[in-house]
Amino acid sequence: MMRIAQRIADKCRDPRGHRPVTLAFLGDSVTHGCFEIYRSGENAIDTEYRPSLAYHHQLKQMIEEVFPACPINVIDAGVSGDNAPGGLKRLERDVLSFQPDLAVVCYGLNDACGGPEKLGTYLDAMRSIFTSLQNADIETICLTPNMIASRLLSEDDPFLQSVIAHIVARQNDGTMDLYMDALKALCLEENVPLCDCYAQWKKLSALGADTTRLLANHVNHPNKNMHALFARALFDMIFGL
Repeated sequence: MMRIAQRIADKCRDPRGHRPVTLAFLGDSVTHGCFEIYRSGENAIDTEYRPSLAYHHQLKQMIEEVFPACPINVIDAGVSGDNAPGGLKRLERDVLSFQPDLAVVCYGLNDACGGPEKLGTYLDAMRSIFTSLQNADIETICLTPNMIASRLLSEDDPFLQSVIAHIVARQNDGTMDLYMDALKALCLEENVPLCDCYAQWKKLSALGADTTRLLANHVNHPNKNMHALFARALFDMIFGL
């Protein structure tokens, strides 16, 4: 069981005697709350933002249902299109300055699009994020992301397909696996708890699930129900279930 679990339980038992509980989530578009994408111009795309359906909001609802006297404050520090170096640059402003009780860090989708040659840059940034959080005595969970699209869907706009093709290649050529395996090793090295949802997606894929259909944008944004997978995995880790 993590420290945050005891904080939540104590706040629920004695709301007056304990300060508010705050959870911070640092990541990319999935954390930001992005879902479908659409063509917004001749050579441009945009996304639908629905943060109230994102995994951190679903986690908040789950915790508050079990511990109703403990309202959970959520800092959504996700930014669409961001990567680990970008998260490191804004870590002080967006997370450390709030001194949250728990920080959840989720990166890899955009980083892996840089190919194997950018793996070192990704790992260096993730290591620096973890070190900064540990130095600030902020309990941390590293959350691995979902799988990205593994195929093109015939109904998608041809322009979107041209954008998606590069991403599909990174899933199918082993780049995403390479990044996630390296991240797992880094978490072991840095003693950072790992909530490995990517492994859950891989197991579903191995069983024949069409994981591309589980992406709201058919690229890299999970649908609402798959956000619930992240929320449940985090809930179980936090409370040692």
